[in-house]
Amino acid sequence: MRCSRAVPLPSPWAVVLLALLAALPALARAQDAPRPTPGTPPTILVMGDSLSAGYGLSAEQGWVSLLAKRIESDQPGWRVVNASISGETTAGGSARIVREVLRVKPAVVVIELGANDGLRGLPLREMRRNLARMVGASQYVGAKVLLVGMRIPPNYGADYADGFERVYRDLAAHFDVALLPFLLEPIAADRGNFQDDNLHPVADAQPMLRDHVWEALAPLLD
Repeated sequence: MRCSRAVPLPSPWAVVLLALLAALPALARAQDAPRPTPGTPPTILVMGDSLSAGYGLSAEQGWVSLLAKRIESDQPGWRVVNASISGETTAGGSARIVREVLRVKPAVVVIELGANDGLRGLPLREMRRNLARMVGASQYVGAKVLLVGMRIPPNYGADYADGFERVYRDLAAHFDVALLPFLLEPIAADRGNFQDDNLHPVADAQPMLRDHVWEALAPLLD
């Protein structure tokens, strides 16, 4: 009787890199897409969910809009494009990233996604693969990346919550990109900073989020 040898399973990073390689042909085919005309200001593209889309707020109250105003003052010549969508998961961001980076031609991409994956208990391997595709596509067009992490309550167990946070750290280290570990860190401890759903920050908390992101983003604009 012959014994068959076990075939080793691919490592998580092998899966990530294969997914990233699969995205590159689409980018290569689109190299003839219109490019910014001379004099177009360098652009920050924000790819996020409702936390960046300003859920429950007026358009000018969200931290991204407040950040754009600060950049006008502190870094004149830059502009911000907010492509965030309420309810977005990393799968949605991964599906949109190629189109968005080719449309915007950003110098910096801020990726704030994963909260909805965590709330739904979606597989962390898929989340890792989706975020890796977004980082890789951004770097492929020459953009710097700020990866904005989240934390989730241990509803699905401590292992899942710990693994969720580790996804961001591992990706930032692997791709050598800037990491803001927890978007809501300056406001998370105070229930008064959140709307009635206890998920989305109120308007008064948005300046704190803006300043928190700015600390990690500003070095990328030099």
